[in-house]
Amino acid sequence: MPYIIADRDAASEGYGPVRRRDAVYRVVTRVLALMLLPVAWLAAPARARHTACQWALAARFPAEDLTGLTAATRAAFEAARAEALWRDGELIGLTSGYRDPLEQGRLFDAAVARDGSVAAALRSVLPPHASRHVAGTALDVRPTEGARWLERHGGGHRLYRPYDNEWWHFEYRPDGPPIRLPHSGVAERDPRASAGPVDRP
Repeated sequence: MPYIIADRDAASEGYGPVRRRDAVYRVVTRVLALMLLPVAWLAAPARARHTACQWALAARFPAEDLTGLTAATRAAFEAARAEALWRDGELIGLTSGYRDPLEQGRLFDAAVARDGSVAAALRSVLPPHASRHVAGTALDVRPTEGARWLERHGGGHRLYRPYDNEWWHFEYRPDGPPIRLPHSGVAERDPRASAGPVDRP
């Protein structure tokens, strides 16, 4: 059985299930980071812990791709995940970061086809002009425990969860936390506009 059924808090807060194997991954990844510290110190003495952490997390999440994120978003994410690993032994991996407009457009079109209307699709996917993934400032993370850590501590790195229905989705917001919304379909509407999400920087 891959999931810890007793984690009712995660389910009640809208998080995904906690997997038993994630505890093993946390221990193995932290041990790997500790083993990499001497090499990281030789490569980057002033940033040895940060560097060892990034190497260990790259081994744990080999398919993740941080390219395309803005420099500030990437720096904030890397700092947050290093703090999570070294301070609390938590892992934060990236499932999806930057998306090009064509990819985001395909995702939106698929959501419209699946959900039956633009309004329904907007509850889970935004069109390219409104998506922070296209802007390079949105992060979909895993596992559940990592997302919970980021929700508790991400504000120190200007990373915030903006939607109730997406426990995995965080955004870099240097101006402070956004208003938490039920879903992206009601996201940051311009009071001067009659309908539709506004373009975001």
